[in-house]
Amino acid sequence: MQTVKRIDTGLLAAIVMILILTVAISFISSEFFTKTYAAEDGIVEYATAVFLLIASFILIRNSASLKRRGLRLAFGLTLFYALLFFLASGEEISWGQRIFGWETSEAMKARNKQDETNFHNLVLQTPFGELDLVKTVFGSVLTTILLIYLVVFPLLFPKSERFANLANRFAIPVPRRSHAVLAIVSSVVITVIEPGRKWEVYELIFSLLATSIFLLPQNKDHTQ
Repeated sequence: MQTVKRIDTGLLAAIVMILILTVAISFISSEFFTKTYAAEDGIVEYATAVFLLIASFILIRNSASLKRRGLRLAFGLTLFYALLFFLASGEEISWGQRIFGWETSEAMKARNKQDETNFHNLVLQTPFGELDLVKTVFGSVLTTILLIYLVVFPLLFPKSERFANLANRFAIPVPRRSHAVLAIVSSVVITVIEPGRKWEVYELIFSLLATSIFLLPQNKDHTQ
């Protein structure tokens, strides 16, 4: 347990350091920020993919523990959450397309606005016009859902027995208040700074928060 706590402390400290570094770089050089620090296939993007994958592995570990305890619903749901984070990790780097150098299929090129092998950049035709997934489902909608999870859940969990029972029943790892504070601070910082591709840093911070939450949630006894 002490090792887990030290790792958790390191993750939270890393978020603070990344925020300080992000603000410093944004003031010193917007060009360096956009073209190097938060660049496509840069350190921020790959770090995000790595921590999303680590978060997925932690959930798999947690699911194995839940299975041993005979908690079948919690086991199945936690495996599902692990799958979502595995998919998010793959999507972040277009499933290694630029690492391994394969070509995007013609079918994908016709629908993907960046000509990449991923789903979040798809533009779909609907009866109401074009649906740009990265600007809607994976943009404002997902951001709102995540902020509710990171900020509202930690406050509701200790105050509402009904909410706590639902979270425990569905094996949802509930963030701690420290996660909520960092989520709010990060949101303010990322909103205020100007450089392009700043949302890449936001994604990295979320991946670190998720890793920390899945290691030590408020409801550890019900999710691990």
